[in-house]
Amino acid sequence: MTQQTTATKEATTLNGLDVQAAMDTIAAISADSALAQFQFRARNVWLEGGANHSTIRDFYGAGREDTSRTTSFEFTNGEPPVLLGNNEGANPVEFLLHALAGCVTTTFVLHATARGITLRNVSTELEGDIDLRGLLGLDDTVHPGYQEIRIRMKVEADCPDEEVDALLAYARQHSPVCNTVCRPVPVVVERVR
Repeated sequence: MTQQTTATKEATTLNGLDVQAAMDTIAAISADSALAQFQFRARNVWLEGGANHSTIRDFYGAGREDTSRTTSFEFTNGEPPVLLGNNEGANPVEFLLHALAGCVTTTFVLHATARGITLRNVSTELEGDIDLRGLLGLDDTVHPGYQEIRIRMKVEADCPDEEVDALLAYARQHSPVCNTVCRPVPVVVERVR
């Protein structure tokens, strides 16, 4: 009779991430680039005035439709009274700052983990400047979006400052939301009947 031993793999985490799972994901995508293709989706319904409601649930990724979410994430977009709303929720340009902060932070943490850097604290403050003359069509020389966005990250890590600075630059270049904001991206707006 032979005795079979099952080796149990102890999960190693760094910065709250499963290091082996991260390495397995990278290896799988390296071996099959089709697994890297994702499609995220959002649905939105206008409520009234400047308020509208978005739901996010399903997406395609890693070669299949994802079924891990049993309920939708729900967000109400609103406007402050000075912009004719009733503070129903953060406005879309504030949600953009939220998305940018989240994506740059997540990218930073993922790559710190891949480099074996232990993070003790990461906090981010963002500011963005908009001139409403562009939105309102009052001056065609004024861009309707943000003129500038400033991201200030406070990082405490177990590595030299030069490594943190290099990692911040890397996160800026590789964050999907930051990359989308920093370069022209085709956006197709079409009426569906």
